[in-house]
This record gives sequence, structure tokens and C-alpha cells, in this order.
Amino acid sequence: MMNKFTQHIQQISEAKNVHMEHIEDSIFNEGSDGVNSALAFLSSVTEMLSGSSKSSIDVTVKWDGAPAVFAGINPENGKFFVASKSIFNVNPKLNYTKADIRKNHSGGLADKLEVALSVLPKLGIVGIIQGDLMFTKEDLTTQTIDGESVYTFQPNTILYAVPVDSTLGKKIKNAKLGIVFHTKYTGKTIKELSASFDPKVNRLAQTRDVWFTDADFKDTSGSATLTKAEHTKIMDLIRTAGSAAKRSNRFIDDLASRSDIISELKIYGNSLVRQGVSRGSAEGFINYYNSKMQIAIDKLKTDSAKERKESIKKTILGYLTKNSKKLDSVFALHFALASIKIHLVRKLERVKEIGTFIKTNDGFRVTAPEGFVAVDRMSNKALKLVDRMEFSKQNFTAAKNWDK
Repeated sequence: MMNKFTQHIQQISEAKNVHMEHIEDSIFNEGSDGVNSALAFLSSVTEMLSGSSKSSIDVTVKWDGAPAVFAGINPENGKFFVASKSIFNVNPKLNYTKADIRKNHSGGLADKLEVALSVLPKLGIVGIIQGDLMFTKEDLTTQTIDGESVYTFQPNTILYAVPVDSTLGKKIKNAKLGIVFHTKYTGKTIKELSASFDPKVNRLAQTRDVWFTDADFKDTSGSATLTKAEHTKIMDLIRTAGSAAKRSNRFIDDLASRSDIISELKIYGNSLVRQGVSRGSAEGFINYYNSKMQIAIDKLKTDSAKERKESIKKTILGYLTKNSKKLDSVFALHFALASIKIHLVRKLERVKEIGTFIKTNDGFRVTAPEGFVAVDRMSNKALKLVDRMEFSKQNFTAAKNWDK
């Protein structure tokens, strides 16, 4: 029987690809089933990086593009369109003409979609595909980094750099738009679309107006291959985490069933990322929750409302305090999953198609790609492998130059 976590991820994949969970958050999302699935993913990625043909996992690169662009043929009327994530609105916003774009969108997003509408039909897209927009012509600049002349573009947090005199650099210089495709959709209507993670870009027509690629992880050099010792170390960590999970399964499932606490745990986790703290604690979460609830209570105007909120706070703090040692075990397991993930991410980061940098006050700092996505090709499940202490912290605070 399909477990709850598998159902959860598969439902996301079959519906749309607009949000994906971090692999370590599986413990919060679906309890012990989620932990088991996360460990299975980590094990499969480990086997893949060790050269095992038995792994059912494919890895794709998370390019830091923005905005998301959907393009293709509307199955309901046979017309070509472009869209943003508003394709999934209750009333989908599909753009067949420039007039549609100006009616549905504004600002930088509208400008980008106009370029997309003018050039993407040349690719001969069959069905509907989704990609991350990397640049349009006006985004390209020429800079010197480490003494080398490069074309640069920064769609979101990461700045990408390509040598001017390279074959890729010349293609990018000539293009009116750059995009990385990562998802395809099929269905008889827009509302019935289901997603899969292989857009088969090799079937698209070539045009100098569009630089495009897929997100598949390509290690032609073999530099991301795990050594025997590395493989043994990671598998030992996975087994240790699995044993720890078994000892806490009952509480993990009870905690995961309490949506009021889980939502706050995720907000607390994101606050730690912003602070550069990699591991939560029961004491830290209890203090965070108590403070947040008290602020909310103090803002209420009536005594009855204050009493209701105070009762909720007392009940949840009682639960958390009573189970503080067990909650610390959950935080330890969450940290263990994240740590195993980082071992794999560090290997994957050794392969980069394009230079990636973060702008600082002192110039440019080399950074890794945004992260990776592990996709089980048998079930079409997908989970993020991202170094949250590096990329997510940057992404929380970065200024964006486009509108949603």
C-alpha cells in the first residue's frame, strides 16, 4: 500500500510543480512515513553517485531562474500560449497575445512574458513545458571576473557568468531569451494537467533567438562520483538515522498529526536559517512559540479573545514541555537528515556548467548552484536537496528584479 508521504508527493507532482519540499522536512510533513521515504531517497542518491545502475533516482540541477514560465499548446483550443504560475489560478491566466499579457500582468513580468511569446513558438513545443527564465537581452552585461571577460546575468539571487570567448558565451550573446526547462505537463484540459520531470528538450527546434537547456545533472568528468570510503560513510549515517527514527516513530507520528504545531515548526526553522543556525531545539522552539503567542494575545482587544488565545497557548506549551526530550530527538533527526543531504550536495556541487557567484560589497564570491532535485523516475516523486545555510539564507533576503 502506498504510504502517506508517497501519496503527498505524488499528488503534488501529478497536479503542478510550483513548490517542492526540503528532504529533511519530510519528518514534519508526514511523520515516520516521511522519514522512511527521505532515507530511501538519500540512499538512492548515494547509490547513483557510486555508479550503481540499480538506483531509480535521477538528479536535476535547481537553476536560480525567475520567473517561472509555462509555454505550449492549450489542449482545449490548440493555441500557443505563455503563462506565469497564474496558470494554476482558479481562473487560469493564459496569454495568447501581447494584449493578453498587458491585461493579465504588469511590470517586469509582463515584459519578460512578451519576449517569451515572441520567441518560444519557434521551438515547436508539443504539449506544455515549464522552465525558469534566466535572462532576456537587456539582462546581459559584460564584466571582468578574476581577470576574465564574461557575460553575466542575475535572474534571482545567483549571478551566472559565461566566458565571452566560449561557444556557450557566443550562443548566449546572440539569444533574445535564455531558459532552463525542467517540467512537462499532459492533460486534456488546463485544470487536469499532470506534471513529470523530463521535458525532453532534445526534441525542440534550435533557434539562435533562444538559449535553452534542461535541468538534468550531467557529470561527464566523473568528479561527483563517490569513493568507496565516502559511500560507506554516508550509508552508515543513513542506517544510524534510520535506527534513531525507529525509536521515535510513535512521537514523530503524533507530532506530525498536529498541524497547528507543524506550521509553527516550519516558520521557526526558517527563522533559524535567516540567523544562520543549522539546528533547532525544544527549548528554542518553546521560547519562540511562547513569545509569538504572547505578542498575538497582547494585540487582542477583548478579554474573551485573550482568554481563548491564552488557553490555546497553555495547551500547546504544556504538550511541548511534557515532550521536550522527545522533541529534541526530532530536531536531532531533522539535523541528521540535513547533514546526510549536505554530504551529497557537496559532491554534486563539483560539477557546474556555468560559473555561479554571489554579489558582495567587495565584489563577487564564488557560490554553488542553488541546489538539486532528486526525482524517483518510477513514482515521479521529487524532493529538494538544497544547502539552506548557504542558498536559502541568501534567497530570503535577496532583492528581486521581477514581479510575481
